[in-house]
Amino acid sequence: MQRMKRLVVLMLVSSASAWINDPQPVCGATVKPNVILILADDLGYGDLGCYGQRLTRTPNLNRMAAEGMRFTQFYAGSTVCAPSRCVLMTGKHMGHTRVRGNAPRSRGIQELRNGDRTLAHVFKDGGYATALFGKWGLGEIDSEGHPNVMGFDEFFGYLNQRHAHNYYPSFLIRNNMKYPLRNVAHVEDEEGAGWARQKTDYSHDVIMDKALEWLELNRAKPFFLYLAPTLPHANNEATRGTGNGQEVPDYGAYRDKPWPDPDKGQAAMISRLDRDIGRLLARLKEYGIDDNTLVVFSSDNGPHHEGKNNPSLFRPSGRLRGMKRSLYEGGIRVPLVARWPGRINKGKVSDHVGYFGDFWGTACELTGQKLPAGLDSISFLPELLRRSAKPAKHDFLYWEFYEQGGRQAVRFGNHKAIREPMFTGKISLYDLAKDIGENHDIAARHPDLVAKAIRMMNEAHVNDPAWVVQGQEADTRDGRTPTREVFGEEREGRGIPVR
Repeated sequence: MQRMKRLVVLMLVSSASAWINDPQPVCGATVKPNVILILADDLGYGDLGCYGQRLTRTPNLNRMAAEGMRFTQFYAGSTVCAPSRCVLMTGKHMGHTRVRGNAPRSRGIQELRNGDRTLAHVFKDGGYATALFGKWGLGEIDSEGHPNVMGFDEFFGYLNQRHAHNYYPSFLIRNNMKYPLRNVAHVEDEEGAGWARQKTDYSHDVIMDKALEWLELNRAKPFFLYLAPTLPHANNEATRGTGNGQEVPDYGAYRDKPWPDPDKGQAAMISRLDRDIGRLLARLKEYGIDDNTLVVFSSDNGPHHEGKNNPSLFRPSGRLRGMKRSLYEGGIRVPLVARWPGRINKGKVSDHVGYFGDFWGTACELTGQKLPAGLDSISFLPELLRRSAKPAKHDFLYWEFYEQGGRQAVRFGNHKAIREPMFTGKISLYDLAKDIGENHDIAARHPDLVAKAIRMMNEAHVNDPAWVVQGQEADTRDGRTPTREVFGEEREGRGIPVR
């Protein structure tokens, strides 16, 4: 009997060792890694200490980078919220994905549809419990694009991104039901946007507490947790009403700084987010699942100044040019930090070029599933685990944007081309290896590269009749309602500079 017990123990140890040494888990593996994807809202490439920020304190994210890997050339799906999140969920770039802009009034345009497959579906098919806590923006209550239809077992937070502006709303959403809060609105429209007269329940804190409750209940099974906090996005309606859209319960360590209140609020929001990431990592360790959990942190697009915060003070884009709504690097290059103790080597910095669509390929490889045809996705798991000297690369990365006259961008190798207005405008060309700030347009000296960029843009863009550049007419033969408003620009804050 004792010999049999020793044999069983040896077999179990051997099995676990084989899985650890083989970084290609499959659906039937004894141990499936948990995955937590944290997506900040409007956090810039230079907003974290580990990316050079000196004024805002982010000790937990700095520690996460020191214990894992920090990417320096990773990109969001778009330069504004909804399309960026759609790219993340669908694995298709902006020329192919369904949601291509912010259009909250136009029901049907800014939502996923039956038959669409999301990142959550990949994990569900792999036998994972799935949950989303925070901001969705791709489908309303009882719609085809609701998170519960799109692969998430549990949802809590904001469905409507305009509603998500408000940090003291009168309600949040749990699955398909309103979850009342104790706040009393000063102004709140039909979409839940506005600001509060009585401020009791700070939405970020409520969402984070619910996420940690779910984690405790599901820690014993493989899980995929998509944590999408709204920090540090501004409350745009409060900005217009009070002049300060950086809503936060207190300014904390920044209370006595000689800064205007919106700047104190901006810094406090980022530090509050960092604090809660520290809480999350501590729970993983407490539950004994730290070594079996891949945690990835990023942001949906570049930084904003819609809450009247001052980007000249914080330099949230770092050395990059541009902010949110720009297709310069500052609008689309985002921080990406990944931590997986024992699997990702500590303190590594990666110059791998990837983007949000690659989460699909990575999830498929992580769960041992085949990547479906028709996606714009490759896995960056080999880069995380450093198991390949030559990881797969994209021929190019592509973006398009429908506001402000429209613009397109493509990155190929170290070169980046921007065309504005979209489809017909002048091409600007930059060598990012020598000019990360995109200050020197070299298009006139390289007509061959300009021609190559145009071919890539034309190849990448597949027309969707529901999405047109502002001022153009939309074809609605597919039944979706077009938008005649300025896509998101009026809603998200006019006058955001390109640089």
